[in-house]
Amino acid sequence: MDAASLKLLAELNCAVIQFRGLYAAWAKRHDISYNEMLVYYTIRDQGYCTQKQLCDSYLLPRQTINHVMLDLRARGLLALSPDHCTGREKAFVLTPRGREYAAPLLASLDKIEEQAIRRFGGQRMHEMAQTLLDYDSALQSAMEQDQ
Repeated sequence: MDAASLKLLAELNCAVIQFRGLYAAWAKRHDISYNEMLVYYTIRDQGYCTQKQLCDSYLLPRQTINHVMLDLRARGLLALSPDHCTGREKAFVLTPRGREYAAPLLASLDKIEEQAIRRFGGQRMHEMAQTLLDYDSALQSAMEQDQ
């Protein structure tokens, strides 16, 4: 691989790591783990979450997500949702206490993200997301051809 391509990949990987690091730092300032934040974020966006969904979406080990969800259930913030369970896959929703706990956290994060989008620009944000998805697709295709 040529030096220019290596530099581009290094810049992209650094940007992704910093992006995730900013969310992890925000979570830490709010006394929650990054993975706990992902549970709240997913439930807010989807209405519920499953361990498989979280593992697949965020590429996290099942044991990690299981630990987070067991902790949230023990704290009374998360409950099984029979309405969303399919087969052996258990789905979870926030309890009333969980919604009360997560709402101000998510509102704070929403405010920060809205400010960032305004500063960065909605169109640029859309283009960046599409570009990353296109690169993901190209990388996946190249990896499949390598097998």
